[in-house]
Amino acid sequence: MLPQLPPRERQIVDLLYQGGSRTVSDICAALPDPLTGSAVRAMLKRLEDKGFVRREDSDRGFVYSPTVPDNQARRTALSQIVRTFFKGSPVSAASALVGMAEDLDTQELDELEAAIARARKAREGGK
Repeated sequence: MLPQLPPRERQIVDLLYQGGSRTVSDICAALPDPLTGSAVRAMLKRLEDKGFVRREDSDRGFVYSPTVPDNQARRTALSQIVRTFFKGSPVSAASALVGMAEDLDTQELDELEAAIARARKAREGGK
């Protein structure tokens, strides 16, 4: 879903997920490569037309936010990564993450174990 966007539009949507709702001037200030306010407004209009962002009027002008909840966007993006890089196998993707164990601290490894236990329990409860 989001990877279909041109790089600059994707960059704007990513900023909205990272920092929450923003005005055009907030977005301009946060972009690593500066754009004019009119260029950002044009991209936001396209993103709004495509259904990726919504705008609300505020005392600071229009405030833009993503339309898709961040957890849904993460799940969609992760599904595309799993399909693209791991031949659709969540196990291969998880194995690759666990293979990065030297980059994980004990708490993060414990969180992974707990997530696996919750998934197993949910699956057993669903039978």
